Order: sequence, then structure tokens, then C-alpha cells
Amino acid sequence: MAKPIITLNGLKIVIMLGMLVIILAGIRFAADIIVPFILALFIAVILNPLVQRLVRLRVPRVLAISLLITVIILAMVLLVAYLGTSLNELARTLPQYRSSLVVPLQHIEPWLQRAGIEVSVEELLKYIDPNAAMTLVTALLSQLSSAMTSIFLLLLTVVFMLIEVPQLPIKLQQVMSRPVEGMVAIQRALDSVSRYLVLKTAISIVTGLVAWAMLAALDVRFAFVWGLLAFALNYIPNIGSVLAAIPPIAQVLVFSGLYDALIVLTGYLVINLVFGNILEPRMMGRGLGLSTLVVFLSLIFWGWLLGPVGMLLSVPLTIIVKIALEQTAGGQSIAVLLSDVSQR
Repeated sequence: MAKPIITLNGLKIVIMLGMLVIILAGIRFAADIIVPFILALFIAVILNPLVQRLVRLRVPRVLAISLLITVIILAMVLLVAYLGTSLNELARTLPQYRSSLVVPLQHIEPWLQRAGIEVSVEELLKYIDPNAAMTLVTALLSQLSSAMTSIFLLLLTVVFMLIEVPQLPIKLQQVMSRPVEGMVAIQRALDSVSRYLVLKTAISIVTGLVAWAMLAALDVRFAFVWGLLAFALNYIPNIGSVLAAIPPIAQVLVFSGLYDALIVLTGYLVINLVFGNILEPRMMGRGLGLSTLVVFLSLIFWGWLLGPVGMLLSVPLTIIVKIALEQTAGGQSIAVLLSDVSQR
């Protein structure tokens, strides 16, 4: 009698895996539509506590939302204008990189030859094409203006989401079979994600400002661009801060030499140590309930599924999936595998 049961269970697992593959393929195929919606949703989660605080101060909800969105739009216009200027300057500077690379490569060439690595500086320089880099920067500049339309639609979606927040719990309770347990799970997910996003945004802003100030104090060109990059990539767990440090260190190494590059490297190490290893864990509390391996794997998975936005939001998306799995009998074992046992 056990054999048909095993066969039925196996068939059920195969069907569920097949459905999962179809769902993931559909999400990836429709990423152009889903990604802006997810990004708008998380922006709304970040802004909702500020809206609620203004409402408590007896500011009408619509007016509070309008004020926040207006401030964001003004900040983004100034940011894009300054970034466009910096990218224009970067595009004019790029041809200097090829000539500046000759001397460092000539110094490195004897060391590589002693290690048994045959390298020709002339051959390496053939692969360094500043025109390709200039084309890339020019494309970025042209996309900044076209991106403003998408950003406007994104912020408009955020506005409607924030307006809908007071009616959302009533609607969700009406469609749930177990409204009490469901609302508790949703509130828990919102609290976890909101706390993570608000704290991560605050830490990322401070990290970007400190990186900008450090590079400006060291008279590194395009310090604002690298500070903005440090802010954006700080959302990516584990590797984001490392990726943000590579371009400015490479720039200083090429133009200013090894000694200045080591100073910049030391500055980034101090920033990552203070903010990434000391300040952030203390502000986050006991943690997010996810193991370190799961955080890294989620970075790869969500990046594959949703692109760069998926990498930026990999941790909150995984938190939501984990909490959702905890609400089902079949998903509780998977939720345990995702969790950090040391924090249980």
C-alpha cells in the first residue's frame, strides 16, 4: 500500500516543481513590467513611515505624500544635473587613461615576466579602447533624460500606493480565508522589510557621503560619482561595497600612483569596517533571520531573475519569501533552511 502513496507524493512534487519553473520563467519574461512595480512597492514601504509621521502631526495624507514626492523630485533633478556634468567631464577625460596606463604597465611587465607570465604592453594597449568607454558614457548621458519619464511613472505609482495604504488592510481581510493569521504575517513582513529598508537607506546615504568627502579631501576627480556609486551599491549585500571601491582605486592607481591608491584603499577599508561590520549590525539588531549563505545565494538568484534591481532588493525579497513559507505546513521546513539557526 505504501508504493502508490510514494508515487503520488513524487508526482505531486514534480507538478509543484514544474509550476515553480513556469512561474519563474513568467516572472523573468515579464521583468520589464514587474521590476518597476516591485521597486515602487519598496519605495512606498520606505516612505510610508514618513507619511504616517506627518499624518500624526495633523498634516492631511494627500498633502504629506505630495510634499515628500516633491522633495524627492527636486532632489533627483539636482542629482541628475550634477551627475550629467560629472559624466560629461569623465567622457572628456577618458582618452587620457590610455596614455596614463603605459607607465604602470611598463613597471609591472618585468615582474610578470619573472613570474613566468609573458605579457606585452603593446598588445595590452590594443585591448584598451577609450572610444568604447566614451560611447558607453555618451549612452549613459542620453539615457538619463529618457529615464526621467520612467522615474515619473514610478513615482506616480508610489503616490497611488501610498494613498491606498489605509484601505489595504480592509481589502486584504476580505479576501483571506484566515484573516487574523494572514494579517499578522503581512504585518510582520512589512515591519521587517520596512525596518531593513529604512536603516539600509540611512546607512547607504551616510556611506556615500563619507566616501564622497574622503575622495574630495584626497583631491580625487569625480568624487561625487564614486560617492553616488558607493551609496547605490551599498544596498547589495556582501559584495556591493567591494564593487564600489574598485573604480576610484583604479583611477587613482593610474593617475596618481601606487601610494595614493593605497591611501584610498585604506579609506574604503575603514568605511566598510565602521559602517558594514560595526554600525550596520548594531542598528539592524539581532539580524534578519537569514543565514549568510542564503543572503549570498539570494543575491545571485534575484539578480538572475530581476536584474540589478533584484540584486539591490535581494534581502527584503528573501525575507518576504521566508515569512510566506512559514505560514504553510509544507513550506516551514524550507523556511528553517533559509533561517539563521544561531538567532533562533
